[in-house]
Amino acid sequence: QVQLVESGGGLVQPGGSLRLSCAASGFTGTITAMSWYRQAPGKERELVANILINGEHRYGDSVKGRFTISRDKYKNAVYLQMNMLNADDAAIYYCKARMYGRDFWGQGTQVTVSS
Repeated sequence: QVQLVESGGGLVQPGGSLRLSCAASGFTGTITAMSWYRQAPGKERELVANILINGEHRYGDSVKGRFTISRDKYKNAVYLQMNMLNADDAAIYYCKARMYGRDFWGQGTQVTVSS
């Protein structure tokens, strides 16, 4: 059974940083892409960043220049370094992995930005 487990969320002050991690397990295939999404209360889930198996990556417009996605293919893990956080970044952050032509989601990790 495929499992994605996120970690690293928490409370941070405006201007601060957090690093999210997501580890995938329970599969034998190849992950072709890993992504981070987020969803704030009352808003739709939005793409934060994704990274393909060949290393190509892209970011949502609101996080460009502040967030960095990286991947450890040997550990089947993806990371999100978030810098210069502001109140608009507060949300539940979800990890997604694409494999076998399907998307698998984690349970999410809460990020709160407050002074």
